[in-house]
Order: sequence, then structure tokens, then C-alpha cells
Amino acid sequence: MAEQQMHIDMVEVKAEDIIANRRSMYESFLKASTWAVGAVIVLLVLIYLFFG
Repeated sequence: MAEQQMHIDMVEVKAEDIIANRRSMYESFLKASTWAVGAVIVLLVLIYLFFG
């Protein structure tokens, strides 16, 4: 088998980049959570209206 050549570029990781990435992930999580809670509430109201 042929040998695999591996090359890893070492780049400096800055705290601002990490914070920006985590902040965008947190905002996406909050948005998804809000929509999920809203969808559950709508689903429960529909179930109540149809079967209540």
C-alpha cells in the first residue's frame, strides 16, 4: 500500500474567533429551542381542540 502523506497547517486560534463561533452556535440553539417550544404548544392546542 502507498504511504499516506499528512500535512497539518498550524494556525493561531484567537479567543475572538472562538467566542464568535460559540455565540453563533448559542443563538442558533436558542432560535431552534424557541421554535420547538412553539411547535409543541401548537400541537398540544390542536390535540385539545380535536380530542378535547
